[in-house]
Amino acid sequence: MKIQIINGPNLNLLGIREKSIYGDADFNSYFNSLIQRYPDQQLTYFQSNNEGEIIDTLHEVGFLYDGIILNAGAYTHTSIAIADAIAGITTPVIEVHISNVYRRESFRHKSMLAANCKGVIAGFGLDSYRLALENFISK
Repeated sequence: MKIQIINGPNLNLLGIREKSIYGDADFNSYFNSLIQRYPDQQLTYFQSNNEGEIIDTLHEVGFLYDGIILNAGAYTHTSIAIADAIAGITTPVIEVHISNVYRRESFRHKSMLAANCKGVIAGFGLDSYRLALENFISK
């Protein structure tokens, strides 16, 4: 199974920024642990702080892969363009968040993307990605 993980803005700073919210693990180490744990899956990873690059990646893999795990960061709450990109592809997308966005600022309670996604997983730390991956694998 081919699964693309896409991380949005500021997620390149995991392990460095706001450790009380996001923990102290960097994403590359976590991604490598997923590769080791799921050797039969083809996992790829992309991160960008730029909305257009996230959209381009959705377009590139959105008809070829079996699943996309997307943490769009703050774009979750603002990007109609990313929502439209998800709606325009055939590969299912699971929206993930490391923190429980509903325990945070009220502007984080609204996702522009969720209606176009297969589901949403939030609040389980980096394990949110594994839970999304397990969903794709179990189908």
